[in-house]
Amino acid sequence: MQKRIYLDNNATTMVDPKVKALMDPYFCEHYGNPNSLHKFGTEVHPPITEAFNKLYEGINARNEDDIIITSCATESNNWVLKGVYFDLIRTGQKDHIITTEVEHPAVGATCRYLESLGVKVTYLPINQNGTISAEQVREAITPSTALVSVMWANNETGLIFPIEEIGAICREKGVLFHTDAVQAIGKVPVDVVRANVDLLSFSAHKFHGPKGIGALYIRSGVPLTPLLHGGEHMRGRRSGTLNVPFIIGMGEAMKIACEYLDYEKEVIARLRNKLEDALLEIKDVFVIGDRSHRVPNTTLISVRGIEGEAMLWDLNRAGIAASTGSACASEDLEANPVMVAIGADKELAHTAIRLSLSRFNTEEEIDYTIEVFKKAIQRLRNISSSYGA
Repeated sequence: MQKRIYLDNNATTMVDPKVKALMDPYFCEHYGNPNSLHKFGTEVHPPITEAFNKLYEGINARNEDDIIITSCATESNNWVLKGVYFDLIRTGQKDHIITTEVEHPAVGATCRYLESLGVKVTYLPINQNGTISAEQVREAITPSTALVSVMWANNETGLIFPIEEIGAICREKGVLFHTDAVQAIGKVPVDVVRANVDLLSFSAHKFHGPKGIGALYIRSGVPLTPLLHGGEHMRGRRSGTLNVPFIIGMGEAMKIACEYLDYEKEVIARLRNKLEDALLEIKDVFVIGDRSHRVPNTTLISVRGIEGEAMLWDLNRAGIAASTGSACASEDLEANPVMVAIGADKELAHTAIRLSLSRFNTEEEIDYTIEVFKKAIQRLRNISSSYGA
């Protein structure tokens, strides 16, 4: 039987069996609508409350803050940007948003849409280290800036942005600060209070919860026009019947993810480093970003002379799942935008492969991946018309 090794955990993760087990009774046994007044509805209130407590504890939110359930972080990101547009920009109070050139498409594409409505957007370029500096944000803020939106960790490189420093500047300047923390939760500590975050997005399926559910943290006192109207669910901030089993699953996934932070830092980082070290022994192989500034599970690796899609083909034939970057843009055969942004030459910018681990990966799987990767490099370079020419 062919091996099946999943190293694409920045795209999605398997549901932790413990999470699934906790969710199961809420599909066919305790299936009541929480808004109903009868016992079928009221009996699910305690487990929902417990799940929310886990979410609040996971990001150190305060009781007076809101965590609103959404379908995913894409919805959360859209809600922040479009809500700020309706609250501050369309009303004429502000007209400017600051973000980066390497945000997830859920932020980048929404900003481009808002530009079509007359919003001014500053896209901060990343430096050769693959991130931005807090000072870039300070210099870009103007009296008309309504929002700064900067990801906590990049989905392709795993590089961590200076969120605490940016948050402090935004708070000092009186500008709303949003961060897409999808790639940070479960990998590094996330503390909304310490980071002075006003709004924070996340998705359960990135930390071994179910797909199709996410959340938006909203600091107390921050107004945000709802995207969805039609009921008083979530205190009127997001209409729609609550997805009880998925909320319970997301809460448990958050709890477990936080319990595994030390494991990520020690064990997963060691496996990731072992993989990197073995591949860096090969000539013309490059890893993007300093390990000390990356989440523990991620490596973006480039192999000169080999197209990323060709490498994926060889890995896939061997039963190894990887990607050329963001799964949300995996059908786009353009050069990797992060590679372009850090100044890689045109050829190297097409060679990036992202390998992202999880707590379910084993050392045996990493050893096998190293073996397959080395053989694939040799095979593909032997038939390359450009490498070594």
